[in-house]
Amino acid sequence: MRCGERSPIVLNEKNCMTDLFAQADQTLDALGLRCPEPVMMVRKTVRHMDNGETLLIIADDPATTRDIPGFCRFMEHTLVAQETEQAPYRYLLRKGV
Repeated sequence: MRCGERSPIVLNEKNCMTDLFAQADQTLDALGLRCPEPVMMVRKTVRHMDNGETLLIIADDPATTRDIPGFCRFMEHTLVAQETEQAPYRYLLRKGV
């Protein structure tokens, strides 16, 4: 497989999402933190990233299901994917739109 090509097999939506999350440029562990700490940490981390880089955010605060998508809209970043059915929640953010 050449650089930039996707895996040829996607068994189901969950495997696809897992593969997507596995390719993040950086990871932020916000487990155990409560509002507003996760979003503050995301903001600080994103400031040091280049446009187009991705950040995997792992959190267990239910408020992040509202706060992370809101942060992305407000700061004009792309929320590429999210898994919020049960904790820990995972979000994949791309800096910039």
